[in-house]
Amino acid sequence: MASFSQTDIDALGARAEAMVNALGAISAEPDRLVRLFLTPEHRRAADLVGHWMRDAGLSVSEDALGTVRGHLPGEEAKRLLIGSHIDTVVNAGKYDGPLGVIAGVLAAGHFARAGRQLPFGLDVLAFGDEEGSRFPATLSSSSACAGNFRPGNLALADRDGVTFQDALAAYGKSAADIPAAAFRRDEAAAYVEVHIEQGPVLETRREPLGVVTAIIGQTYLNVEFLGEAGHAGTVPMLMRRDALAAAAEAMLLGEQLARDTKGEVVATVGRLAVSPGATNVIPANVVAIFDIRSASEAARAQLVERLRAGVRAIADKRHLGLTITSTREVPTTPCHPALQEAFAQAVRALGAEPLRLGSGAGHDGQAMAKLCPIGMLFVRCRGGISHNPMEYAGPRDIGLAVAALIGFIERFDPALFSG
Repeated sequence: MASFSQTDIDALGARAEAMVNALGAISAEPDRLVRLFLTPEHRRAADLVGHWMRDAGLSVSEDALGTVRGHLPGEEAKRLLIGSHIDTVVNAGKYDGPLGVIAGVLAAGHFARAGRQLPFGLDVLAFGDEEGSRFPATLSSSSACAGNFRPGNLALADRDGVTFQDALAAYGKSAADIPAAAFRRDEAAAYVEVHIEQGPVLETRREPLGVVTAIIGQTYLNVEFLGEAGHAGTVPMLMRRDALAAAAEAMLLGEQLARDTKGEVVATVGRLAVSPGATNVIPANVVAIFDIRSASEAARAQLVERLRAGVRAIADKRHLGLTITSTREVPTTPCHPALQEAFAQAVRALGAEPLRLGSGAGHDGQAMAKLCPIGMLFVRCRGGISHNPMEYAGPRDIGLAVAALIGFIERFDPALFSG
């Protein structure tokens, strides 16, 4: 097993931070980070990542959706896949996605430079479409690698009316080649990803690294209250059918139900559509979108049912019409216990405590789990801030994450995943 001094860890962290900053400079706008899928900025970022992979001693290819692949051969054909994404949200931070790609490149380069052939191959994957910031779809790149790409996505259009298929052609790719992007099930042993936590748990617990137990499941409920518009000054309070007041009550109910789970479920309403939307008119129609997430399928399902029942009671009490529609159902994606344990051992070997926690955000691992077992390692980020220019992970924590990934690779046994 590799042994890392503090100097080694600092050097890894400094190198990774420089690479993060280099990718962070590639943007469509001068004053904020915007790097969308299949754009000139995506091309420049992919070229830079490919250059790093070659420098690390990997052979480089690119698939039909622009995923950059760096390969280090092993004694056998079975492969450990390591990846993350290089696209961003609008006005992004620099670490969400690129850190995982960079960690994979540095870890693979560690073995390539040592001239050490592993029992299995390593593939480092730089996906291009995790965020869904350009087209109304997510995880297209990783879904293609998992053999689960949805052809209907090709007809989707961005805000400028450019379709996914046309953007792909402009990028120099052919939709006909997408099926060839899929890994065979008998060659992919497992997929792992290093990622900033995007939350405050590690910082609060004063731990640099966390082992992910599962990527949360998610339900979107569109709740629409149908009331009656009226003059704000002339309709008595007891005679009103105020849809917005009902939505406010429903939001408080969702908050309380989630709090009662003591951290097992979170529930959020981040968007309301109010009609007619005039200051002097009682709201007649309101749509509230509830985003409900949990690492427990049972707990999420139970909260959804309680919320549905409570919302119906609110509508009945206020004499309102009601529709409830589930528009998104994403199941919980568990991380494989053996991958969790290998990450925990690698973190422990570095003198840190491997805190275990769930991921409240979605990741490419959700798509890759349809191909093979997955695992994730979280890195502490300042203030738990993400999808924000203030997003930051310290170089020492990053260096520890790369060292832990190297230790994980040394402990990885593909025979555990031969089924």
